[in-house]
Amino acid sequence: MAPVFFFIAALGAIAGAIGVVVLRHPLYSVLSLVFHLLSLAALFLLLRAEFVAAAQVVVYAGAVMVLYVFVVAYVGGTQEPVDLPGGARARLLSFGVVGLLLVELLIATLGSGLSAVGEEGAAYEPGFGSPAQIGELLLTDFLLAFEVSSFLLLIAAVGAVVLARRRGGVDDGEVEGRISVAQLLAPEGLGSMAESVSGRSGVTDEPEGRG
Repeated sequence: MAPVFFFIAALGAIAGAIGVVVLRHPLYSVLSLVFHLLSLAALFLLLRAEFVAAAQVVVYAGAVMVLYVFVVAYVGGTQEPVDLPGGARARLLSFGVVGLLLVELLIATLGSGLSAVGEEGAAYEPGFGSPAQIGELLLTDFLLAFEVSSFLLLIAAVGAVVLARRRGGVDDGEVEGRISVAQLLAPEGLGSMAESVSGRSGVTDEPEGRG
């Protein structure tokens, strides 16, 4: 049963990763990434790393993906076609580079995977995937990678805010007739929104017959 579960989770992880790149709608790409992360959590369960699988679902597929959904909804997408610099030649070059990287990855993966066919694999170590072991690795062997990924997430969050301001933000010079706190607290400013707007624009609702 474990091999069948492994192939289902592996195909789900590959399909989700391909969907992130192929799908043009940002929201669908985020959902594909969620599916990819859930498939990775299933693979962690096969490795008996229950804590890593739970953290994958709670932190990445939960909190981080919710942040991505809010960023996509706030920034939005454009329906206009994007012209890449270089035209068709640059596009062909990019496909060639991606193809070479894919071939290299397949050779490395299949080479190491085929050599392990028929073997029992690594022995199970007590405490594998536990919070103590993960904390020790993050603060010793993988400290640099851990800190760099933290800075990358911070840069991505700041970049999303900057893009949202450039796309849908309003500059200070574009807003006219702002209402101050004193105007809101004034007796004539306690009406409805329509009344306050009409009062600021100089239009009154008084009958024409009144002097």
